[in-house]
Amino acid sequence: MKALQGTRILDLTHMLSGPYAGMMLADLGAETIKVEPPGKGEGTRRLLEKDPQNSLNGFGAYFMTLNRNKKSVTLDLKSETGLAIFYDLVKTADVVLSNFSAGVTARLKIDYAHLAPINPRLITCSITGFGETGPAKDYTAFDMVAQAMGGGMSITGQPDGPPTRSGIPIGDLGGGLMAVIGVLAALQARHLTGRGQHVDISMLDAQISLLNYMVTMHFLSGLIPDKLGNGHFVHVPYDTFQCADGYIIIAIIADNFWEALLTIIPDDDLNTEEHKYQPGRLRNKALINGRLNEILATNTQAYWLEKLRAARIPCAPVNNLAQALNDEQVLWRNMVVEVAHPLGGVVKMPGNPIKLSDTYQDTFLPPPLLGQHNEEIYKGILSLTDEQLAELKATGVI
Repeated sequence: MKALQGTRILDLTHMLSGPYAGMMLADLGAETIKVEPPGKGEGTRRLLEKDPQNSLNGFGAYFMTLNRNKKSVTLDLKSETGLAIFYDLVKTADVVLSNFSAGVTARLKIDYAHLAPINPRLITCSITGFGETGPAKDYTAFDMVAQAMGGGMSITGQPDGPPTRSGIPIGDLGGGLMAVIGVLAALQARHLTGRGQHVDISMLDAQISLLNYMVTMHFLSGLIPDKLGNGHFVHVPYDTFQCADGYIIIAIIADNFWEALLTIIPDDDLNTEEHKYQPGRLRNKALINGRLNEILATNTQAYWLEKLRAARIPCAPVNNLAQALNDEQVLWRNMVVEVAHPLGGVVKMPGNPIKLSDTYQDTFLPPPLLGQHNEEIYKGILSLTDEQLAELKATGVI
């Protein structure tokens, strides 16, 4: 059994933020029905489909990953017949998830205002760049737009370099994660009120939230932080350091960690009265980091990590993707899984990071072919006949 078993989601999403939210909910057991336009389906189906390095049997890496554990039906929401069928599906659903631009669901008559009268227990969730209210609500947004406007890029990168986006698309993925939290909160609230509601997720809001304590520090101090590379504006040493065969990070966030570090690296330049406490180390950040780089470069990652971990000092190798995905802890936690393609073959991809002690099954069904579940959904849920399905197909509704 999975935690969200018995929950039905109509997934209208495309690209990354919305499909990622739908994937997380599907991994947790929600019956997630991907509603796609007839013909080519949602746009991500086409992404990388012909790339020989990043596709399998016509599914690119995006679609293959983001749509596991989902079902697919085709439906023309712009037609009166298609809209009527969608309304019938809504009567049976718990959640409608979308990431169209602000205003699109209202124009299509599939927003909360149109759907709540059909199913008062329904939860709708929209993920947009800037939310559905405010002066920027109609601006076009993708991941990098949210990262730039959200302030994160201004504190990322080397001090003498340009603002740098995160290598992980946290603008999109942050919005997707907030959508999952919002949907789960609304499902819980429904137990109390008996009613559904609308969840309005802004990618920009998510980026501001992720700034967290840095926002509070800014308002307390009045200072605008700049780029610090891999360093920290409070803790020292807290950075990337060169070993003989690669990089490691050391994160000294308390004075007792510094004391432990000095037992491993007994150096007169480091072991001073001024450096015993954080303010003194912060004043001499360049000296400390420089000396550590000189010392750590004399031996290997493995040598230093063994000593640092034995002293329980926060540290880690700087892994590339291949190293991270072969890490014994990552593999032990089943964070690399194999997912089949519906036409054959398998692809490895990230697993489900949410580990529950009871309602938990780590299973991953293949992403669907376009319209693969038309018959199952339309006949099984809506009780349409073969003749009705044939007519809908002939008229282009499905």
